[in-house]
Amino acid sequence: MSIKQISVFLENRPGKLKNMTGVLAQAGIDMRALSLAETKDFGIARIIVDDVFEAVNVLKEADFVASLTSVLAVAVPDEPGGLDKLLAYFNEAEVNIEYMYAFLGGNDAKHAYMIFRVADTKAAEAKLSGKGLRILTQEDIAQI
Repeated sequence: MSIKQISVFLENRPGKLKNMTGVLAQAGIDMRALSLAETKDFGIARIIVDDVFEAVNVLKEADFVASLTSVLAVAVPDEPGGLDKLLAYFNEAEVNIEYMYAFLGGNDAKHAYMIFRVADTKAAEAKLSGKGLRILTQEDIAQI
């Protein structure tokens, strides 16, 4: 039930991020989440979109370097301690989190969504199954 995250290499120069978002906007791609990590010379934009394969195609056609990574998207109750409870499940299952970021989902004001990059998404899913967690599919992302 993992989803695909698109990682896009961007030069750390004015206008590069805008160029990427412009390509996606022109293609009618809706970004659900965005995380940007940078160094002095370049950055990596990590994005979750409604149509991952179309997004990768239009980015590559526009000469962006883009790759796909499997990540977990998990619903988090929008309440005090919601993330802490979720992280307790990861801790119990001994699933190490390499990085994570969050996004809010459309009309669903009762949940936020966390994107988790772990070493082995399939193993993490197996360890977390049966815990009552809502792990999103690519189809769920398209509907948010």
